Amino acid sequence: MKLVLLSLGLLSLTFFGVSCESRTEVEQIVDAAINAHGGDRYAETAIDFDFRGTHYFLFKSPTAFEYRREFTDSTGQVVDVLTNSGFTRKVNGVLIDTLTEERIGAFSRSVNSVAYFAFLPYGLNDAAAIKTYLGQTKIKGKDYHQVKVTFKAEGGGEHFEDEFLYWFGVADSRMDYMAYSYHTDGGGVRMREVREAREVGGIRFQDYINLKAANKETPLDSMQYLFEKGALEKLSEINLENIRTSAIPEN
Repeated sequence: MKLVLLSLGLLSLTFFGVSCESRTEVEQIVDAAINAHGGDRYAETAIDFDFRGTHYFLFKSPTAFEYRREFTDSTGQVVDVLTNSGFTRKVNGVLIDTLTEERIGAFSRSVNSVAYFAFLPYGLNDAAAIKTYLGQTKIKGKDYHQVKVTFKAEGGGEHFEDEFLYWFGVADSRMDYMAYSYHTDGGGVRMREVREAREVGGIRFQDYINLKAANKETPLDSMQYLFEKGALEKLSEINLENIRTSAIPEN
């Protein structure tokens, strides 16, 4: 999955001090989606939740971020922390300083992937994100703006070649669907449909049905057609449990 180490500034109605009038059409669509899902609350709030037996604590401030996960395995109680400064792992309170670069990269991608999707659509205003408006479309009778996102090589993370599609409601700006192609672990293409949504601390959190195409070489822009035909297979559910929010800790 994409490794996008994000450190975004405060979002406001003028978005980084730039008036809405100077924003492109696709930028305004994404700005509206971010605002509909939480707006400046993202930059003021730490969140924690459980996902597939692992506890996560995440926050991004204007100058820093920290993504932490905690779980128990055969080695003991594991705490992984990814920040602006890098990645660390502790097992039973002891810092593990023998990790290879390969393992550090794998653990960092795993932590960051969960954070990236949990914060969407907030991360789409990252400086490395390249947004392209593909026009309006309709899914299940609802009108959507379709936006493609790719990433610059510089600042776009180790897997900047991954591509994403997002569907934002024309009327409500909500991100009801997304699809992406990726190249790690043999590559593939996925589509997610919102299964359930709820607001906690002013931020909209969404659970998804995770779908896959029969052929991992399926073009990304075919996923909506296959979804509407019922030709995608349910792979899993993406559910965030026990969500809590709090003020970002003082540095």
